[in-house]
Amino acid sequence: MHGDCGFWEGHFLREPSFCSLELLELTCRLGNTLKRQGVKQGDRVTIYMPPCPLAVASMLACAHIGAVHAVVFAGFSAESLADRIRDAQSETVITVNQGLRGGKIIELKKTVDQAVKQCPGVKRVLVSMRTTSKVPMTALDVPLEEVRGCPAILPLLLGKVLALGEMMKEDAYCEPAVMDSEDMLFLLYTSGSTGKPKGLVHSQGKHMLLVALQYVFDYQDRDIFGCVADIGWITGHTYVVYGPLCNGGTTVLFESTPVYPNPVERLRINQFYGAPTAIRLLLRYGNEWVKKYDRSSLKMLGSVGEPINKEAWEWYFRVVGETRCPVVDTWWQTETGGICISPRPSNPGAEILPGMAMRPFFGISPSLLDDKGNVLLENDVSGALCISQAWPGMARTIYNDPKRFLKTYLTSYPGFFFTGDGVYRTSEGYYQLTGRLDDIISISGHRLGTAEVENVVNHHVAVAESAVIGYPHEIKGEGKMLSFLDYTQENLAAELQELISKKIAKYAAPDYVQVTHRLPKTRSGKIMRRVLRKIVEDKASELGDLTTLDDHEAVQQIIEGHKHLVERQKGH
Repeated sequence: MHGDCGFWEGHFLREPSFCSLELLELTCRLGNTLKRQGVKQGDRVTIYMPPCPLAVASMLACAHIGAVHAVVFAGFSAESLADRIRDAQSETVITVNQGLRGGKIIELKKTVDQAVKQCPGVKRVLVSMRTTSKVPMTALDVPLEEVRGCPAILPLLLGKVLALGEMMKEDAYCEPAVMDSEDMLFLLYTSGSTGKPKGLVHSQGKHMLLVALQYVFDYQDRDIFGCVADIGWITGHTYVVYGPLCNGGTTVLFESTPVYPNPVERLRINQFYGAPTAIRLLLRYGNEWVKKYDRSSLKMLGSVGEPINKEAWEWYFRVVGETRCPVVDTWWQTETGGICISPRPSNPGAEILPGMAMRPFFGISPSLLDDKGNVLLENDVSGALCISQAWPGMARTIYNDPKRFLKTYLTSYPGFFFTGDGVYRTSEGYYQLTGRLDDIISISGHRLGTAEVENVVNHHVAVAESAVIGYPHEIKGEGKMLSFLDYTQENLAAELQELISKKIAKYAAPDYVQVTHRLPKTRSGKIMRRVLRKIVEDKASELGDLTTLDDHEAVQQIIEGHKHLVERQKGH
């Protein structure tokens, strides 16, 4: 490895860096700490931390000793965290006293305390000091560092972890476990079309094989790779931690917000990889906000998490990259483990079209199928995106639920892996993603199952039934609207937003709540969500075939209700 293995864009001094030796020492000390606390090969360890150096070391320490890490996004509520701890059967949780984001303090340890009360299987909670604030400790807690006045505060301000607590007792060398390539490396939970999140299993060797191939970004020796995803999502796993580090590269760990002072100029980032949500947010700030920083180090721009609209793509290419940096709009999923469709790699000078993933990556064999399961071989067609052969980085199963894995991905189209996405293949043979075919919403690049939200909403005493749908949002890409049955309280909308924030996460709270006495249903009782989607997209004239609708009057009431809702929102 050459020089630094990573920069940490944190909230203290902004340019602390870790060399590979420092990260290795931190990983080994923590690995030995885990072993001394009773963590064994194959045990699941839940990590609930912001993107900070110890979070990366926690992932690597688990991999080093053969434990399975399950990183949970630090924005999830205590109940969502508890669900994932129980499903993974974790006896160990690693967290920090507090998190910092956008100038706000986030009480992560407090959230963990609430969660573990619902998880009798948890035996220990390892706590790191992300800030200097003391937090209440319980009998389960194991302090990884001890803040003893000024000597400990200085390294915290520098972004370094000073192991004065349990980690200091450990040796700086930890014998790595011998693992089979198909042994579990990590679990990562993603929403499904039912209310229960899926713990997708990724394996040791095969995941590494895919993520080591950094050809999409033309990564060169000594480049500084800047993926600004959170480690709680698959993008952070693959393109912040494992991909760059297994190549001996320098990676940027970003603990901030899109409008935090630009790290590109200071860190001389060469590849910048982020979500369209962040790009659209920056676009709203205008060209001058971006242009005041030196971006001459940039060589490649990437987009991930959701389809990027043409306007944002062109601004990204023209303003951010000054028309000299190729923009790669990448398509992949938690299930695929790494990039599957992208404009690069390709022949030198090959065209890149705005907002289009375009070309399959090495080893990926995409197929389009119609609703009858027929393979569509011609171009200029749309269908369900499936993959016709196995590839190294694909998820192996759903933890403790292999039948659900088969049903979700391999049963709809026998002989194919069903991605859940729709795709259009152009006349030139390029691939353009068109959106989800199932009940999944993508919000700021985070996938959220509609059933998961509906399950929470339906627990409210005033709600008889609910439907959650996505709709276009100029920043988030897709927002959400809920339509409910009977109600008894005027402040229902605010109560439901608070309930969803508490039970799932704040980002899951609906942008709009519409109350109605009836939902559009077929005579068999199925909610016609496509009708609701057309209404909130202001396409009520395109509702299509309504012959199976049980109550036409309900549709008209919802149309009128939506108009009033929009007018009230404009009034505010």
